[in-house]
Amino acid sequence: MTFDRPVSRSLTERAPQPQVPPSRAHPGAVLGAIHLGAAMVLLLWWGNAETSPTLADWLTEVGRITGLLAGYAVVVLLALMARVPALERGIGSDRLTRWHAMGGRYTVTLVVVHGLFITWGYAVAANTGLVEQGRTLVLTYPNVMMATVAGLLLVMVGAVSARAARKRLRYETWHFLHFYTYLAVALAFSHQFSTGKEFVDNPTARVVWSAMYVVVALLLIWYRFLAPVRLAFRHQLRITDVCHESHDIVSIYMTGVELHRLYAEPGQFFRWRILSKGLWYSANPYSLSAPVHPDLIRITVRLSGDHSRALAAVKPGTWVFPEGPYGAFTSGRQTQPKVLLLGGGVGVTPLRTLFETLPVAPGDLTMLYRASREADIIFRDEFEVLAAQSGHHVHFLIGTRDELGYDPLSVPNLGRLVPKLIEHDVYVCGPDGMVAAALRSLREAGVPERRIHLESFAF
Repeated sequence: MTFDRPVSRSLTERAPQPQVPPSRAHPGAVLGAIHLGAAMVLLLWWGNAETSPTLADWLTEVGRITGLLAGYAVVVLLALMARVPALERGIGSDRLTRWHAMGGRYTVTLVVVHGLFITWGYAVAANTGLVEQGRTLVLTYPNVMMATVAGLLLVMVGAVSARAARKRLRYETWHFLHFYTYLAVALAFSHQFSTGKEFVDNPTARVVWSAMYVVVALLLIWYRFLAPVRLAFRHQLRITDVCHESHDIVSIYMTGVELHRLYAEPGQFFRWRILSKGLWYSANPYSLSAPVHPDLIRITVRLSGDHSRALAAVKPGTWVFPEGPYGAFTSGRQTQPKVLLLGGGVGVTPLRTLFETLPVAPGDLTMLYRASREADIIFRDEFEVLAAQSGHHVHFLIGTRDELGYDPLSVPNLGRLVPKLIEHDVYVCGPDGMVAAALRSLREAGVPERRIHLESFAF
């Protein structure tokens, strides 16, 4: 089977490189700042802690410190996912998502412990039961009822973020449920000042704490809501063609104005909001499958879910709102003069852009394309043309292990195809099973972990 493509532009003609603003946050610096903030929260609590605590005081102090840390942690979580360009380019969406998930588990735990120990400490002091004291706190203390609702919302969001729950949810459902985090933060904020011992008589602490929340709120409003609207009006993106690359993969071509001002690096992705029936309410992540040209963008999508299958029927002329660019799966991670790109499935889309644009000498870049069937290969002609133009190498590893009689991603085979493998940076993108097998072989071959680069867009 053959598939038609647009002939208006050859995407193997080298695209101009974007002038990327020099704004990349260093992961170590970001983690250091987060830990410094946590230390300042501990100092705030320590300055107001009881000097001669009773049992009730001990219990209550545990509730206070966990409440303060929860209030700080939820702001950090929102900042990490505010889609700030410096964080996206320097750390990458994949790592930010892992940090966010880990921090979310800590935050939910802190919230639960805070509520339990505050109630327990007050119950011991009043010589009453936990249930009765909990009812008193919720019904008579200022803003505690709203805080209780906020805590329940955070627990709910944490529950749907668990791996077992995520597998049962559509991306759109999971995404919209996370908006309840904003409601939870808003509901919980006021009770910190009305009942928090650290803030009641400390105006400086209230100002600094409020400023922290306001700054993160402004980042969220700008980068998650206003910036996409600004991009949409500035670039006026519209779909020009939807073309099948295989039976279950399509490429979507878009045109617009001043596309160089998107500052999109090869290897990055956008979240695309397609203004068409059934698609407009969701912005889903898809990688660029070719470098951005002055008036042309291409993404390539596997038709695996409701959203992606609907894309195959989108008509030319449909408007598109882009959100991004996101991700750090770019040349910014390269540390060695030699590079291996290893991919399969629709995961080759960001590798296709890197194969054209990575700053390496002729012959120092190798692409290994893993596929079970010839029909699963996409962009074969583009890889071959680019390889001929640049002097780089491309190898198509086609067939199942039973058919081939060996594992094409084994250490011996990788060593045969890629001499001096240990001296390469390696970019890996593809199906989970292929990525896991590749990582095992690369580690067994002795490739340092810091030279293995991957980025997953799974939610």
